[in-house]
Amino acid sequence: MVRAAPAGHSGAMNDIHQTFAKHGLSRPRNGRVLGGVCAGLGERFGISAWTARLLFVLVLMVIPGSQILIYPILWLLMPSAESVAVQSPTTTVSAH
Repeated sequence: MVRAAPAGHSGAMNDIHQTFAKHGLSRPRNGRVLGGVCAGLGERFGISAWTARLLFVLVLMVIPGSQILIYPILWLLMPSAESVAVQSPTTTVSAH
């Protein structure tokens, strides 16, 4: 299910989601435990979701309190894999 963003915010969020998607960062539907952030990071960097979760927790232990900020921010900024598949990339054709 893809929800429409509130008026005025859709353009900026779509730009952010497209940028993340171009870099291979999206939250897959399969393998999610909470929001799919670690599963998406694992897919992006070619490691298993559980390895990504372990690394994420270890990094967060080094930077205390950051989990309160980092995970929810990534959850909001990383597009869902379904929304990436639904959106078609815009291409510009130049006439020469």
